[in-house]
Amino acid sequence: MENQPKLLWWIFFTIPLLISSNLQSCAYGEPQVPCYFVFGDSLFDNGNNNNLSTLAKANYTPYGIDFSNGPTGRFSNGNNTADVIAKLLGFDDYIPTFNEAKATKNILRGVNYASGSAGIRNESGRLAVGDVISLDEQLRNHRIIISLVTEALGNKDSAMKHLNKCIYTIDMGNNDYTMNYFLPQLYNTSRQFNAHQYATVLIQQYSQQLKSLYDLGARKVAVAGLIQNGCSPNALATYGANGSSCVEVINNAVQIFNSKLIPLVTNLNANLPGAKFTYINFYQIDAESTRAFRFTRVACCNLTSTGLCDPSTIPCPDRTEYAFYDSAHPTEARALILGRRAYRAQSSTDAFPVDISLLAQL
Repeated sequence: MENQPKLLWWIFFTIPLLISSNLQSCAYGEPQVPCYFVFGDSLFDNGNNNNLSTLAKANYTPYGIDFSNGPTGRFSNGNNTADVIAKLLGFDDYIPTFNEAKATKNILRGVNYASGSAGIRNESGRLAVGDVISLDEQLRNHRIIISLVTEALGNKDSAMKHLNKCIYTIDMGNNDYTMNYFLPQLYNTSRQFNAHQYATVLIQQYSQQLKSLYDLGARKVAVAGLIQNGCSPNALATYGANGSSCVEVINNAVQIFNSKLIPLVTNLNANLPGAKFTYINFYQIDAESTRAFRFTRVACCNLTSTGLCDPSTIPCPDRTEYAFYDSAHPTEARALILGRRAYRAQSSTDAFPVDISLLAQL
């Protein structure tokens, strides 16, 4: 009996994988799922920070220089990774921010709640930049949207059936390191915990948050691993690399956290009926994607003291040659690689147990 859940798990995910292996990689026609909900930080933020009292804003030029609507609050010259995934899932329009969705009642196809500098821990980012929308607050915002979905569909059962079919992506934890643990002048977590203890504490809290998301109707959930935070221009300028190309103490801590995500999603799937959590290995994808660029450790735009783009200057002319647009965030070219490999794995270790394209079919 002890091996039965593992056997069912293998059957449930492997058979669809084999059936779907020859499907085309592009999205055509109607979206593959009725809705897409996005939780996360600045890698996914599409403008949720615009109305906050925070330094973590990107609603000015040269952000959005290659985006059809200009600066929107995305920390990119163009599309971010969540935008790429939405397009691959077949959504023609961009997923709205929480405030936009709430105001227009355009809530049935999904909402983006992501907030730059936010983390799993409520205090992450706040002492460094000001207001952020932590994961707990993003979940509270999701509850507001669910009440509107329930109202639109007439009853709770119909709302839950709708929400059960959606894709959810969640990218959290980066700022619990870069804007908490590795800011000892503002936070004491690095004095409270060693790297292994801190990862365990984060995972315990994250597990409860993911269970809350499940309780709110989420079943198809892609949990993104943390990227190579120690390789950013900001990390290199702040800590130095000591002869390495990256700040290894940061990357090592991040990898301890990432190593706990596969056991986490496995446990959630084993203990929550109908749950289909999957892990996206952003660390590996990020490491491999960066090699495709000519400039991998410098920003495309000129930087202010905050590490964001200077609004009074012009960015690099060829953004496709740069991995980083500012001191921490991917260019659209790099976001395309991250999003495409999250959607359609190119390596067996890009996702576990399935990528987002297969998650959408389950």
